[in-house]
Amino acid sequence: MALMPLALLVLGFPFFLILLATSAVVLTFFSAVPATAVHQVMFSSIDKFALLAVPFFIFAGDLMGRGGVSSRLVRWVTSMIGSVRGNLPFTALGTATVFSAISGSTAATVAAVGGLTYGRLRSAGYSERFSSGLLIAAGAIDNLIPPSIGFILYGIASDTSVVKLFAAGIFPGLVLAFSFAVCIWYHAWRRGEAAGAPFDMAEFLAATRDGVWSIAAPVFILGGIYTGVFSPTEAAGVACVYAIVIVVLVYRELGWADVFRTATRSMYLTAQIFVIVAVAGVFSWLLTINGASQALVELVTDLKVSPWVVLLAINLLLLAVGMFLDTASSILVLTPLLVPIAKSIGVDPVHFGVILIMNLSIGTFTPPFGINIFVGQAVFKAPLSSIYPGLVPFIIAAIVALMVVTYLPALSLAILPYIK
Repeated sequence: MALMPLALLVLGFPFFLILLATSAVVLTFFSAVPATAVHQVMFSSIDKFALLAVPFFIFAGDLMGRGGVSSRLVRWVTSMIGSVRGNLPFTALGTATVFSAISGSTAATVAAVGGLTYGRLRSAGYSERFSSGLLIAAGAIDNLIPPSIGFILYGIASDTSVVKLFAAGIFPGLVLAFSFAVCIWYHAWRRGEAAGAPFDMAEFLAATRDGVWSIAAPVFILGGIYTGVFSPTEAAGVACVYAIVIVVLVYRELGWADVFRTATRSMYLTAQIFVIVAVAGVFSWLLTINGASQALVELVTDLKVSPWVVLLAINLLLLAVGMFLDTASSILVLTPLLVPIAKSIGVDPVHFGVILIMNLSIGTFTPPFGINIFVGQAVFKAPLSSIYPGLVPFIIAAIVALMVVTYLPALSLAILPYIK
């Protein structure tokens, strides 16, 4: 169960097929469990109410990204930045952070925000390296700022409250955004940039009035979750209705045919995720019944190392995995193995969920196979020879932020007593 997936991965097989083939071989040649168990476990893996939130949040985020929400958020954030040195990159980062509270997909954030701001950055004289690196890295904030599909999948895999995970991700997401802001400030200082236009109250009020429906979206959706008005799954459904209303009836930038095409794209992406969920459920179940999780816990216990060393080793493992595998697959396969280890050293499952998702978020923009890199390459038409070097300072900043979040659990857990 360790060697066969690695061999098939090197040969280039799709990851869902790797898990399914490995599970089939184990059941056929090394287990007395009947093969019919595969179908039962696959069905039970996706027969979960919380998973309904995944297609809804994908659809709502895609609809808002294409329906004028992102452009209004760019104007609103720009109006707030004022005369800060490096105000245009700060605008891009701020917009990505706000948009993360609407979209559940890092790739969608890179495409929506990057498509609007990359050209402006290049026209203002920023290099291809810096512009592409900033926008590709900023998309990773989406995995931490709720609503996050990553947290939904982790919550299902670890039997942890999705509402608590959503709340726990807010401050770590802001810490990651702050680390990127430091990179922007340093870059502006090195270039000797002059201050931008001063804050204009009239423009701020006009931008707020024009974008009030966009600005209200995360407040309405997340506020309903945290106050207990509706569950994350119900909030996802509400987000879909809200998105349709504002992009079709309020902004009128999309028609009903566009809504249907967006729903079709969301359906395909949902199918890709759910196939992975189903086969990863079988693989994880086989690991569990064969005692893999308990064996790892006993191994860590026997080593008698400090908890901080264990967390460091887990971080290194997750950073390496994130460089090669997509976030959903990594969460579903590794969570059943790593959560028992985290519990054995006294780490709260909610805090560990933030650590795991933050690691895999960094993986989305880490060479060679970070998904955000290829989305950015397609949107910006920039070569990898420019993108890879441009990402280096942001990867370093993100790892520093990861260490802060890992060893300061209060950043993730302090807000939980106030959540219903």
